[in-house]
Amino acid sequence: MMADRDFYEALGVSRSASQDEIQRAYRKLARKYHPDVNKEPEAEDRFKEISEAYDVLSDPDLRKRYDAFGADFRQVPDGVDPQAWRRAREYEGAGAGARRTAGGRPGTGTGGFRYASASTEDIDIDDLFGGIFGGRSRREWGPIPGADQEAELALTVEEAYHGGRRSVTLAGAGGQRSFDVNIPAGVVDGQRIRLAGQGGHGSSGADAGDLYLVVRIRPHRRYRLDGRDVSFTLPLTPWEAALGATIPVETPGGEAKIKVPPGTSSGRRLRLKGQGLPNPRGQPGDLYAEVEIMVPPKLSAEEQRLFEQLAGASTFDPRKRP
Repeated sequence: MMADRDFYEALGVSRSASQDEIQRAYRKLARKYHPDVNKEPEAEDRFKEISEAYDVLSDPDLRKRYDAFGADFRQVPDGVDPQAWRRAREYEGAGAGARRTAGGRPGTGTGGFRYASASTEDIDIDDLFGGIFGGRSRREWGPIPGADQEAELALTVEEAYHGGRRSVTLAGAGGQRSFDVNIPAGVVDGQRIRLAGQGGHGSSGADAGDLYLVVRIRPHRRYRLDGRDVSFTLPLTPWEAALGATIPVETPGGEAKIKVPPGTSSGRRLRLKGQGLPNPRGQPGDLYAEVEIMVPPKLSAEEQRLFEQLAGASTFDPRKRP
C-alpha cells in the first residue's frame, strides 16, 4: 500500500485531471513498469503504486473521499465534515507537540486526556473530536462500527480469467483467519472483492467492518494485461508471415485459432475480439497477438539453397519507402 505518496503525484496528473487523463496516464505508466516488460528491481513496486492510485482515482466516490481526507480517506466514518476533520488533526498534532515539549505531563481535566502546551493552555482532545461527531465526547459516541480493512489477493492470469471459489488465509494481530472467497470471472488488477462483516470488530455490539481483498494479478511469462485486454507475442516463420496461415494459440480461456493475413510483418497486432478477460457487466476484453518473425538459427543445405533462390528472385527492399 502507498503510505505517504500522493496518488495524483504517482500518476503524474493534476488534481483537476479528468477521468480520461487519469486513464491515459495509468495505461502509459502500466506499460512502462509492468514487471513482465520492465526488469528493473523497483518496477514491480512502482507498478503496484500506480495500480493503487488508479484504483482510487478512477472511482468517483473514492476519489471524492481521497480529495477530502487525503491518506485517511479509508478510516474516516461517513458523514464527517472534511474541514472539521482537518482542524481536529491539526490540533491533535499540536497536542502531540505540546506533549513532547512539556515532557508528557497530563492535564488536570476530567474529560479525557489533556495535554499542556508550552503556554500552559490546555487542549482537550475530546472536545476537538466532539466537534466532528456532533458535539459529543468520544465516551458518548455510543456503539462504533468496526473499521473496514484491506488485504491483497494475488491471482494468476488464468485464475482472474476463470474466477471461482478459493480458500484464502490471512495473518493478522488476532492470528490467522481463513475465508472461502467467490472470485468473479474476469477480475482485473486493483479490483476490490468485499467480504461483508469480516473487517475490524465494532464496539458496544456495533457491526463489524468489511474486509476488502484487493486483486493483484501476478506477472505472467506469456501474457501482458491492460485492463481486460490481453497481449502476447506470436512467433511466425518467414513463410507463414509472407503467405498467411491459421495458427493455433493458447489463451487464458483455452486454445483458439488466429488467422495471419498474407504479408504480415513483425510488430503487427492481430486481434481476437472478446477473447480477453470476461466482463460480467459489459464487453469483455480483447486478445492481441503481437507478431514476431523468427528465422531458423541454422539453415540446412536445402533451406540455404531456397533462401538464396528467393533472394535472387525477389525485388522486395524493406529499407525502401513506398
